[in-house]
Amino acid sequence: MNIQGHDIAVCSWSLQTKGMEELVTKVKELGLGHVQLALGELVQFDAGRRKDELEHLRRSGIALTGGMMAFAGEDYSSIERIRQTGGFVPDTEWPLRKKLTIEGAKLAKELGIRTITSHVGFVPPPGDSNYRAIVSRIRELASAMAKQGVDLLMETGQEPAGELLHFLGDVDSPNVHINFDPANMILYGAGDPINAIQILARHIRHVHVKDGTPSAKPGVEWGEEVSFGTGRVGPRQFIQALKQAGYTGPLAIEREAGTSRMADVRAAVEALRAASV
Repeated sequence: MNIQGHDIAVCSWSLQTKGMEELVTKVKELGLGHVQLALGELVQFDAGRRKDELEHLRRSGIALTGGMMAFAGEDYSSIERIRQTGGFVPDTEWPLRKKLTIEGAKLAKELGIRTITSHVGFVPPPGDSNYRAIVSRIRELASAMAKQGVDLLMETGQEPAGELLHFLGDVDSPNVHINFDPANMILYGAGDPINAIQILARHIRHVHVKDGTPSAKPGVEWGEEVSFGTGRVGPRQFIQALKQAGYTGPLAIEREAGTSRMADVRAAVEALRAASV
């Protein structure tokens, strides 16, 4: 499916499937031909099981827009907890998460995927004593991924767009860019997503279609994720902002809350269609 030049995908983890066979079935039920694929579990399977799982995907004809890495131990119960446990920031978790991500990049190369998205963690401000260490870690990881021909795409949301742009400049790696998620800007209280597209435009390589409403205490308490088109993002202005930014890549529908995932993905497709008229 293509809308206004964008391949429309669904994020595999949004469909809460038990394996690739079920994933393929659900994606086809949705009428979609593209998926962003979670890689974290696959890289930890033994070679035989991984081959069997991926064979379902290979036979399906479904195309992959990119990969995604998330990690055991990341605690999203509150913004403060994910600040402490997320991504590549916690010292105790860094060696294993680096190893898993490099394995993910090797698998991505095998699958013909050129990008992996991940929440790298809350980047400390430039004056913080840990800031340079995080810059160094992302450079090190990006260098290892570059050997596989894979880009690291940082998820938006945990920092305001201006701070993220500054961090990208300090990292200064040719294969570190952005997966833009408009809802995350709202859920984390990190700023207006439409303005953020303008700030980060030249770094956007992949986009999530997701929506949310802000909390009464932005940056302290979570906002609420809602079905795309019913929150604060505004589908029409979202599509227009991406067009103005020159983005022509895939739009991957992500739904991480709610009990009607298939219906919500279908609603997101219709919202995209309506916004593109």
